[in-house]
Amino acid sequence: MTVASELSCFASDDGDLAYRDTGTGNPLVLLHSGWADHRVFDDQLPALASRYRVIAPDVRGHGWSANASKPFRWSDDLAALLRHLGVGPVVLVGVCMGAAVATDTALEHPELVRALVVSGAGTSEFEFTDPWTLNRAAEGARLLGAGDVDGWLDAFAQNLAGPHRTVDEVDPDLVRRVREMCAHTLSKHTPDERDWLVPVTDTWARLPKIDVPVLAVHGALDASDSVGMAERVVQSAPNGRSVTIEGVGHYPNLEKPEAFNRILEDFLRTL
Repeated sequence: MTVASELSCFASDDGDLAYRDTGTGNPLVLLHSGWADHRVFDDQLPALASRYRVIAPDVRGHGWSANASKPFRWSDDLAALLRHLGVGPVVLVGVCMGAAVATDTALEHPELVRALVVSGAGTSEFEFTDPWTLNRAAEGARLLGAGDVDGWLDAFAQNLAGPHRTVDEVDPDLVRRVREMCAHTLSKHTPDERDWLVPVTDTWARLPKIDVPVLAVHGALDASDSVGMAERVVQSAPNGRSVTIEGVGHYPNLEKPEAFNRILEDFLRTL
């Protein structure tokens, strides 16, 4: 597998898992959204690496990491990588799917987690009730089933905008970046391949077991489901807080990176 020059690889028991590892200091792990890769955090890596050791993996089946060929769990992959690197406990920062990976890891491997930052989701047991979110998911599945990759990428870009804006109201360079990442991951898969992901169960009921500090960063223009799931993690934590960034949707770290970085570093200084 060809890997981007700035990436390292961890030889897991089911293929190589790619990751960025840069900077020095207390370890901070950045976990990307679904269909994307570590480049979601291109605006965070240089800002944070001067003060922290920043690790940004590509989740299995995404970016430059291997696809699964047997059952796996996101949290176990991350735990194996952290143990391989000899780091922990760490601060986990996740956007959308990455938030689910982070929260699952705090539940399944609590000894590895020092604090959580979630944005756009909660656990891997995603709960969607908002009609906008349900319609987006159905439309995405229809387009993939029809083999309409360009249509699917257009539909996915709407997630960046959220339910209150059109894609045309989002910086076109951000739309291009998200499309590029998703197209790369999508190219690794076929419509008929087996899904080897093993669910982590009973996650919402177990949230009170998370006893580390939790921060949720909400995009004010994000879908209500996304905000609600992240907020549930905060409300269940003994030391939880929320911050909302105005004028952004599902990817506050992309749309307003300076604000996101400032909020994140303010939280890190309290640990």
